[in-house]
Amino acid sequence: MRNDYHFFISTIMSEDDIKWKPFSLTFVEYPEGDAIGKFLAIASLFPVGMLVGCFTLILFRRDLHTISFFIGNLLCEIVNLVLKNMIREPRPLVRAHQYSDYGMPSSHSQMVWFFAFYTIFFVLFRLHHNCESVFEVVWKASVIVGVVCVASVVVYSRVYLLYHSWAQVIIGSVLGALLGAGWFVVVHLYLTPFFPLVTSWWMCELLMVRDTSLIPNVLWFEYTQARSENRNRCRKFVSMKNQ
Repeated sequence: MRNDYHFFISTIMSEDDIKWKPFSLTFVEYPEGDAIGKFLAIASLFPVGMLVGCFTLILFRRDLHTISFFIGNLLCEIVNLVLKNMIREPRPLVRAHQYSDYGMPSSHSQMVWFFAFYTIFFVLFRLHHNCESVFEVVWKASVIVGVVCVASVVVYSRVYLLYHSWAQVIIGSVLGALLGAGWFVVVHLYLTPFFPLVTSWWMCELLMVRDTSLIPNVLWFEYTQARSENRNRCRKFVSMKNQ
């Protein structure tokens, strides 16, 4: 099959006529021999990994809040593309392969701060118990500090690798933070009340789409439910084995 493909290509064009282009969305360049640059190049791929992880969660969890978060990311990217084509400010360094010729505002900075602020608001207003323990306060603070650090590293990587100027990443960060906070408010106050209705639709029931918005801490709920179910099944198994 591979030989047939090469034969087909050779019949329509010569090897010199073929122009190969990398997939620029995940193509990052860094100075050769620069260990810090290599680390920052890997870190700059975090927004792409975040979207892939979000899409994976939708496939396996099918939670409306996760779907809403993903839609918010898409809207954030659309806003960025519109602004880039309106402002048309070039990047600091012209490269042979890059996702877009325009750099204002930085899409990576905008997306990562959208994620950071949405996560911060989610942790503060959605994840809670009736009485918070010291461990939970420390855990929440660690998550908030963690996402801020990750977002800061991604922003710095775009400047260090000369994909954006400081002005481009600052504008992108501010815009992403505003969009992230604003989208959380929209989801939390205006979309969440309709989640029970949406989950009752026959298509959502067929796809097993669920609503966990009324559960204070989904992680704790799923942990306790899984542990309780596992214990019940173990008791039934032991009872059947002793009969």
